[in-house]
Amino acid sequence: MTSPADDIAALRDSTDRLLAAVEKLDDSSVAAPSLLPGWTRGHVLAHLARNADALGNVLAGRPMYTDAETREADIERDAPRSPAAHLEDLRTSAAALERAMVDRPDEQWGVTVALRNGVTDLASSVPFRRRIEVELHHVDLGVGYTLDDLPGDFVDRELDVMARRFAGHPRVHPLELRAEDGRVLRTGREAGEGERAVVVAGSPTALVGWLTGRATGTGLTASGGVLPPLPPL
Repeated sequence: MTSPADDIAALRDSTDRLLAAVEKLDDSSVAAPSLLPGWTRGHVLAHLARNADALGNVLAGRPMYTDAETREADIERDAPRSPAAHLEDLRTSAAALERAMVDRPDEQWGVTVALRNGVTDLASSVPFRRRIEVELHHVDLGVGYTLDDLPGDFVDRELDVMARRFAGHPRVHPLELRAEDGRVLRTGREAGEGERAVVVAGSPTALVGWLTGRATGTGLTASGGVLPPLPPL
C-alpha cells in the first residue's frame, strides 16, 4: 500500500484553517464555553493537541493513550492555558504527527493499528481520522466555522464513515440514509420481524451533522415524522 498522500495534504489544509482561527482567540474567548457541553474552547484545543500526540503513538505501535483517566486529566490540565500556549501546542503536535506520516514507509501503511476501546483499523486510516477530529472540533469551537463550511469532500467521506460506524449498532434503529446527491446508505441494527427502517433524507451536510451529534436534524425528513435517537459518540 502506498502513502495516503492526498489525505495527508487535505489534513494539512484543515489544520491550517484551524490554526488561523485559533490565532484570533484571546484569553476570554478561550475560557468561554464551546459548543460541546461542559467543555470550554480551551478543553477542545487541549483535546486536539493531545489527540495528535495519541495518533502519533498509534503510528509508532504504542497505546493511543495510557488510560482514559490520564487522557481526561491531560485535557483538564491543559484547558486553562493562554491562547498563545494553545496555539504553540497545536502547531507543534500537528507538525510532529505530520512528520510521522510523511516519513512512514509505504509498506507500513497497510498494517493494522490499535486505536481506543479495542478499535482497530489500517494505519492508512489515521490521516482521515485526524482530519475528522480537526474539522468537527473546529465547528465545536463556535467561532464562526459551521457545518456548512466543512469541505465537500470531507462531508461525503464522513457520511460513509458514520454509516459504517453505526452499522449493526444495537442501539441504533435500522436506518436508510438518503442523501440529496442520490446516495443511499443503510446503517443501524438489523430490522426485526415486521420492523421497517426509518428513511432519513436530506443534504449530506445535514446528515453528517445529525449523525455526529453536531445538529438536531434540522433540514432532514424522516419517515414517520420523527428522527430516532442516536447514541453519543
